[in-house]
Amino acid sequence: MSDQARKARDFRELHIPGTPLVLFNVWDAGGAQAVTVAGAKAIATSSWSVAHANGFEDGEQLPLPFVIENLRRIVASTKLPVTMDLESGYGESPEAVSASIALAINVGAVGCNLEDSFPVDGRLRTAADQALRIRSARRASETAGLPFFINARTDVFFQRRPASQDEEMVTEVLERAKRYRDAGADGLFVPGLIDSRLIAKLAAASPLPVNILFQEGTPPLNELADHGVARVSHGPEPYLLAMRALEAAARAVSAS
Repeated sequence: MSDQARKARDFRELHIPGTPLVLFNVWDAGGAQAVTVAGAKAIATSSWSVAHANGFEDGEQLPLPFVIENLRRIVASTKLPVTMDLESGYGESPEAVSASIALAINVGAVGCNLEDSFPVDGRLRTAADQALRIRSARRASETAGLPFFINARTDVFFQRRPASQDEEMVTEVLERAKRYRDAGADGLFVPGLIDSRLIAKLAAASPLPVNILFQEGTPPLNELADHGVARVSHGPEPYLLAMRALEAAARAVSAS
């Protein structure tokens, strides 16, 4: 078994409902090294953080070759499995998504997030369209002979304010999750969902291990574990935390 295949297997086994894998997302090799030393079990990137750290907006504005080279450096900086935030797959067609996945695998990634919204405006793709894109991504991993972890991100809960989220949205997510699983997805990432009752309902019925984004209003980790969540991501918060600390230190120096 290759080292990459071993990492892919180990990463897959970390997704245990009720014992969530916690990912403190990074944006460069230095961050990956720091998080590794801190005792992490895996490394994940945040597309928002990678983009902003390099002077770009999120939404596939950062050129794909740069994204892949940055990923290569992150993989080389740690012995841990690395999963990347590939946004919508960097491609209008399913075939383009497959090519993006192949590039990520080629530099050592063992998984990715693949979202079901258009990067330009956040509108949802149809579930059928996204299933085709996931199926194409799965073919790329099969061609490489790697059990690549496709974390299907659905942006259903980004379509409304948290106060207006309801069980109908959970039903829509579950319908998408079934189609995404059948297309080859391994996990279900549901950013924007913070209501404890709805998280519990989703995790209990989901055909895929559920990934929740830790953000303002998200229940504490022990509560997410009790609800059966399998993965918790911190998204852009680590980058924002680091930048706030840098700004504060710079202000203190300037004021001295």
